Amino acid sequence: MLLDTPVCDFGWQAPEFTLRDPEGRAHRMADYLGEKGLLVAFICNHCPYVQRIADRLAADTSELMADGIGVLAVMSNDYRSVASDSPSEMMRFAQRHGFQFPYLVDEDQVVGQAYGAVCTPDFFGLNSSGALQYRGRLDDAAMGDATGRKRELVDAMRLIAATGHGPTDQIASMGCSIKWR
Repeated sequence: MLLDTPVCDFGWQAPEFTLRDPEGRAHRMADYLGEKGLLVAFICNHCPYVQRIADRLAADTSELMADGIGVLAVMSNDYRSVASDSPSEMMRFAQRHGFQFPYLVDEDQVVGQAYGAVCTPDFFGLNSSGALQYRGRLDDAAMGDATGRKRELVDAMRLIAATGHGPTDQIASMGCSIKWR
């Protein structure tokens, strides 16, 4: 089912979390929230919208991390119902697409619920104090530049890193519904 995310609730304070990657290593949100902010991306393996953007997401987030912006991805789907989203499949998906950021398992779905994640992909751009400043798309090919896309997420995160504030105009992300238990 195709869903759109809600508009950005500027200033909403993102809750702290600690999640494990598929290999069992714990990652704490606060450890990635630096002076230039943090991107928290809710994604999964089986969603065709995520599959379509996975390579661009890897490239764009590599640029953001090089700029000093933290990146975490969270998989909140009930992988017992959707086997292709299992931790072992997450590792394969991350390797296939060259993810350089931690891809974390939200086993009990508490983080997805706390953030109000709606779909995959669902992007949350936080400033250095953990306040929400961006909730929108990776890009908008319909309004693209010479490469065929406008880099909504990269531009928004760079603005947040520089000013602490996100763009006032944002285009909602859209994708598959999160598979809740």
